[in-house]
Amino acid sequence: MTFSRPTFRHPDLPPNSAGFLRQDYEGAVSTLCAGCGHDSISNAIIQACFELALPPHRIVKISGIGCSSKTPAYYLGRSHGFNSVHGRMPAVATGANMANRDLIYLGVSGDGDTASIGMGQFVHAVRRNLHMLYIVMNNGCYGLTKGQYSATADKGSRSRKGGVNPLESIDLCELAIQLGAGFVARSFSGDKQQLVPLLKAGLSHSGLSFIDVISPCVTFNNNPESTKSYHWVREHSEATNTFDFVPFRQTITTEYPDGTTKAVTLHDNSTIYLHKPPEGADVTDRRQAIDNLEDHKDKGVVLTGVLYINPESADTHEILHTTTRALNSLTRTDLCPGSAALEAINARYR
Repeated sequence: MTFSRPTFRHPDLPPNSAGFLRQDYEGAVSTLCAGCGHDSISNAIIQACFELALPPHRIVKISGIGCSSKTPAYYLGRSHGFNSVHGRMPAVATGANMANRDLIYLGVSGDGDTASIGMGQFVHAVRRNLHMLYIVMNNGCYGLTKGQYSATADKGSRSRKGGVNPLESIDLCELAIQLGAGFVARSFSGDKQQLVPLLKAGLSHSGLSFIDVISPCVTFNNNPESTKSYHWVREHSEATNTFDFVPFRQTITTEYPDGTTKAVTLHDNSTIYLHKPPEGADVTDRRQAIDNLEDHKDKGVVLTGVLYINPESADTHEILHTTTRALNSLTRTDLCPGSAALEAINARYR
């Protein structure tokens, strides 16, 4: 039996500033387990792209293998898409990005797809600061193969059908900060109010934006002993800050007198307003960001929100001084400028 989304929408639903309706960012009906956190993330992606008024045809969604990597079928049905092999999403995203830098790249992966077989791919995509939003839907288990622990499962936690996990976990956010990602955040699939602005900020940042979203597996890893369950995260989470994301075309009208407010301007002149308590860590300080993660980890607390942001980060194209044109538009003259140009290049190394 096949299902499809209803085609009827209320005729008075307003379009976004680019003239697109929210349904223009939707995809097929999800076939994931009822209540899966991944579906909440999919809906947050739809909402973020709609609110940013991104043209669907300019978005490229790329994934690997796993429950999370199935989700691009459920949103952005009018966008470019490529479902790659297990752990190799960053390599495919890199190739596409090098071929056409003018598109908007959205990479979706899972904790197994990224932190195990794809770890090497993840590491090099981050250190190259590839211009893309990299989302990990993190449930701490392998949902497609009956719930074995993944590399992000916390030591001492227990899945629904397994024993206590004896191995140390990999904190992908901390690793991303260490490797030079310019925007790092963590959120929870059940917190749409926090997740949607994070996605909007990540899509607007130049360079690699990494968002780790804890997304409970309702079938294998949503019991009280699991640190990736709904009730555990709700009881043990703490936000670094509350914040507003303000696109360049808008102006902020709300004031925040309590604590401190820090404005961070992104490359496209959009602004993130971080509202912190007086003792809050400075998320633009790389060392403080790592220390803050470790301090909360020691307390058994999941830190969410914007963890680190570097407004001065340069993406791969800026670092390598690549052409501003899509590769398929380059002519023979562009690619073979002649012996005089080659001689000038060689002369620089003599």
